[in-house]
Amino acid sequence: MKKIIYTLAFASVILGCKTGQTSSTTVNPEVNVSIDLNTIKDDKVMVTLLPTPTNLDIVTFSIPKTVPGTYSTDNYGKYIENVKAFDAKGNELVLTKIDENSWKITNAKKLQKVTYWVNDTYDTETGGGDFGGGDVFSPAGTNISPENFMLNTHGFVGYFSDKLEVPYTTTISHAATLFGATSMTDTDASSTQDVYKSYRYADLVEHPIMYSKPDYATFKVDDMEILISLYSPNGAYKVADIAPAMETMMRAQKKFLGAINSTKKYAVLLYLSDMKKADAKGFGALEHPTSTTVVMPEMMPKEAMAEQLKDVVSHEFFHIVTPLGVHSKEIQYFDFNAPKMSKHLWMYEGVTEYFANLFQVNQGLISEEDFYNRMSEKVSNASAMNDTMPFTTMSSNVLDKPYKDQYLNVYEKGALIGMCLDIIIRENSNGERGILDLMQKLTNEYGVTKPFNDEELFDKIVSFTYPEVKIFLETYVSGPTPIPYDKYFAKVGVTQSKRKIPGNVFLKGQVPYITVNQETKEIMVLPSIELPSFYATLGIKNGDILKSVNDTNYNLDNIYDLIMVSQNWKENDAITVKIKRDGKESELKGTVKLPYDEAEGLQATDASKNTIKNAWLKG
Repeated sequence: MKKIIYTLAFASVILGCKTGQTSSTTVNPEVNVSIDLNTIKDDKVMVTLLPTPTNLDIVTFSIPKTVPGTYSTDNYGKYIENVKAFDAKGNELVLTKIDENSWKITNAKKLQKVTYWVNDTYDTETGGGDFGGGDVFSPAGTNISPENFMLNTHGFVGYFSDKLEVPYTTTISHAATLFGATSMTDTDASSTQDVYKSYRYADLVEHPIMYSKPDYATFKVDDMEILISLYSPNGAYKVADIAPAMETMMRAQKKFLGAINSTKKYAVLLYLSDMKKADAKGFGALEHPTSTTVVMPEMMPKEAMAEQLKDVVSHEFFHIVTPLGVHSKEIQYFDFNAPKMSKHLWMYEGVTEYFANLFQVNQGLISEEDFYNRMSEKVSNASAMNDTMPFTTMSSNVLDKPYKDQYLNVYEKGALIGMCLDIIIRENSNGERGILDLMQKLTNEYGVTKPFNDEELFDKIVSFTYPEVKIFLETYVSGPTPIPYDKYFAKVGVTQSKRKIPGNVFLKGQVPYITVNQETKEIMVLPSIELPSFYATLGIKNGDILKSVNDTNYNLDNIYDLIMVSQNWKENDAITVKIKRDGKESELKGTVKLPYDEAEGLQATDASKNTIKNAWLKG
């Protein structure tokens, strides 16, 4: 999972001054599911499950509490209503609610079907979600509307305690105008009904489906088929705006990965949220073995969207290495309602995030300087977290406080752990091998269907690498000692330096330079505050009303748009601002002058280490 903390928070700071089927006659145990998207009742849809007969007197029916990749407790059962169980004659069976996500069915030998209504998550989001409570993270959430259905299947389909490992057949009825985008194969030729086969429940919930008006692109990268499907509620984007850059990126990723290849089909389901309505507010992505769900704000400018998708989708795509190809028993046999978490989030999320950055410099998509700046930022971000909490301890307890408060560190220190391991392996192999080689060996050792024991992973890694790797893992990953990053950067000739980073012209930290008149909806430069040079250069003064920027009018209703557009401004870009001062409007023309802050950075200074540095970045 990759979560984006985006600049929408800026504006909140400023505004401070959300049918049934017949019973199966199959002898072998299975569950048949039908989801009716044609009938929406109070923003809900009906789901029907028909399990084959059981020999048990009592079975439990459950909706997931937690799903793989989210590392949070979300309780999808709170979105399920009016759960009923029936026998073959249509009589209701006794059904008792155990907790928020589970129901006990008595006289289960008579059970013929279970029905319930599913509510969605998007239109109830407040933006207050996190990794351990609040809203469901949007890419793991659900949407129900005539124009779009985001079917994260774990939010729609439940499971029976005696049938977790049996096949599921899922039939979805929908309007002919809607296209179901998924990495699964539809076995029904009808334009109004799709049928999907899954070999077990855990397989079904790893295959999201997005139904919307067809706007998709397909292409092949080597022998992998890629599907990109887009939903843009106001038509701000078309898949043609997204697909070319995505294809370039994924070709670079496949070239970087080389022989590692765990899937033949991959789907990217991109949902763009309408921020002016009750809609999804948690931006980022959630990985699945053969697909990813992505949620982004529709108002995001195209350049910013391209950059975010490059980072976010590349991260999710690299999950085909881990945990798809390399994972523990906790993931292989995931307990959806009493989950046991693996100790190795440093690998699942950290190494994945490291690859998402390394491949870009490796394939020439970013410069060495950009890569160093990204790693330097991760060092800074990691230092703000609990740097003495053992990473393996945090990982295995990530659903509970205080450990879940450190989850975001998987993208910071987790990635840096991957980087340090890469450098250690490069140094000991004279640059010939790195962490990608290690992940290839682990993939060959385990693979999709063979999990490892959590306690044995470190020894297995060391058997493929060097004793120095064992010291690092025990000291800095399972131990409480902070990583001395300078030591590892020095091995590749990189040292600390100072750099200038551009700031935002409307906000410094949590202090805004502008506010909003709630009565007139006008945006005003704060009267009593020291302003950066951006304002004086253009002739804007304290108290001026900002009417338009570059011929686009702005006020309270679209202030988010202004904040987002400003994130893409570059030094010396031409700009035209229309202001109102003392009741008179005037137009000011000039160039953008950004405020700059000094930050820690990195640069290559030791030419004697160029061989290993080049192997690290380009090998």
